[in-house]
Amino acid sequence: MNYDRTYFEVSADYLRTRLGGFEPEIGIILGTGLGGVAEQIDDPIVIDYKDVPNFLTSTAPFHAGKFIFGTINGKNVMCMSGRFHVYEGYEYQQLVAPVRVMKLMGVKKLILTNAAGAVNKSYRPGDLMIIRDHIKLTGVSPLFGPNDESFGPRFFDVSDMYSRDMRAIALKRAKKTDLRVHEGVYFFFTGPQFETPAEIRAASVLGADAVGMSTVTEALTAAHCGIPVLGMCMITNMAAGISDVPISSEDATEIARRSGAQLSDLISDIIGSL
Repeated sequence: MNYDRTYFEVSADYLRTRLGGFEPEIGIILGTGLGGVAEQIDDPIVIDYKDVPNFLTSTAPFHAGKFIFGTINGKNVMCMSGRFHVYEGYEYQQLVAPVRVMKLMGVKKLILTNAAGAVNKSYRPGDLMIIRDHIKLTGVSPLFGPNDESFGPRFFDVSDMYSRDMRAIALKRAKKTDLRVHEGVYFFFTGPQFETPAEIRAASVLGADAVGMSTVTEALTAAHCGIPVLGMCMITNMAAGISDVPISSEDATEIARRSGAQLSDLISDIIGSL
């Protein structure tokens, strides 16, 4: 399958027919347990992923699988409540779908959130980490295969993929909250199993502050098509071997939900400042 502009225009055209002229400027992709951000959206228009032609279906637990269009703090947003992961069986090339459709819909800036495990021993569950950079050693990329120049160049720079300007805004607005906020490096693992203690030790040596199974494919796709990214990790657990507490997806989701209200308010404030 050639996942080119023509393929994704089918999805975008369908969404346009449902939106009556609404044009989003900011995209949001929500991670596990962080769907509460969608409740901040005024005058929502909700569309199930399964209804959108040439789009993917979310199978991960606690992911709603819905687009929500509307406004937050006066800005038009396109929010995805639920994302897609390699561990669901998707090919890397398929994982360009969310951001490419957002690009075709007119999105100019992208906010990515996720639930992550802490590698940095100074972090604790309930903290927020603004992503400064990431490490991906899987050896594959969502941009493998024929390049569609209408989205971006074959070779592209990622040195400011996680936008310095957007990070500065987020860090400034976060000072108004009670969240403990850090800026750090996110290490991408494919999952679905949690990482081994040895893998976490290796990630720490390489400079990781937090680990997770998402976000990186979306950020790379955004960099390819020129969309600045703000990445935010809700720290839901200490990574394997950092503490003696076994890792549980249910416990991690509960931490994300408890801290999600503050994150939702922060995202609304950030959007108002963009």
